[in-house]
Amino acid sequence: MKKTFPFSFEFIYQVFSLIVIVIIVHAIYVAVIRPRADAILAKQAIALAEDKSQVMERSVFVIIRDYEQETCFILMLWAISIMGYKALKTSRQSALLQMDLIPLAEGVRILPEDTRDVSRQIQALPAQQREALLPRALLAGLQRFSTTRNIQDVASATRAYCDSEAERLESELSMIRYIAWAIPSVGFIGTVRGIGDALGQAHKAIEGDIFDVTRSLGVAFNSTLIALLISIGLMFLLHQLQQLQERYVLDAETYCDENLISHLYTK
Repeated sequence: MKKTFPFSFEFIYQVFSLIVIVIIVHAIYVAVIRPRADAILAKQAIALAEDKSQVMERSVFVIIRDYEQETCFILMLWAISIMGYKALKTSRQSALLQMDLIPLAEGVRILPEDTRDVSRQIQALPAQQREALLPRALLAGLQRFSTTRNIQDVASATRAYCDSEAERLESELSMIRYIAWAIPSVGFIGTVRGIGDALGQAHKAIEGDIFDVTRSLGVAFNSTLIALLISIGLMFLLHQLQQLQERYVLDAETYCDENLISHLYTK
């Protein structure tokens, strides 16, 4: 018996992309962002000790230095990599819409007896293309026409394939939606942690040393700021991907109507 691999290529891609993103982002934080942020905070602490009225400039390195922001960037890049994979896959399948999968001369009709020959042309496509929505919908329509000899049944079959594909694509976006929801939650965790640290150092503020308190409050507000900004951008990309997939399904259904159903004929 032929053994099937338990994990799909897309699942393996998601796992390895997450591992690579974690390694790269953490390396950048360890080598660049946190050392520079610590140096800037050290200079600000010295300057504030000399002049407490001095206004400190906000640095990008300080804003993004904490673990919550690092986690948000990792989740953002992971979601973008998943969306990029899905967008590339949809674009490749959309290229089939430009192909003449049912080549017919002008005025030629497809009879129920012709469905086998027409199906062979579609089945001759490479395996990767044959698994796309459009060839599967066309083959389902031809098979239904050969069996029932009813054009309305063919329209129902192709529409059902397109509807099921739309539902499948919609369900596959659930992971990206979860990530888009998780990023603000991670930012809120940073807010709680920062406020908790600030409250734990309130006695220093009473003694006149407010640097550690303001630093902890900075963690609280910076993590929320970064998380919300990332979430806004991520939701925009998600809606663009969803629009691309919906347009592909609608174009596939239109292709079936114009290139298959309109050429069917029953005696």
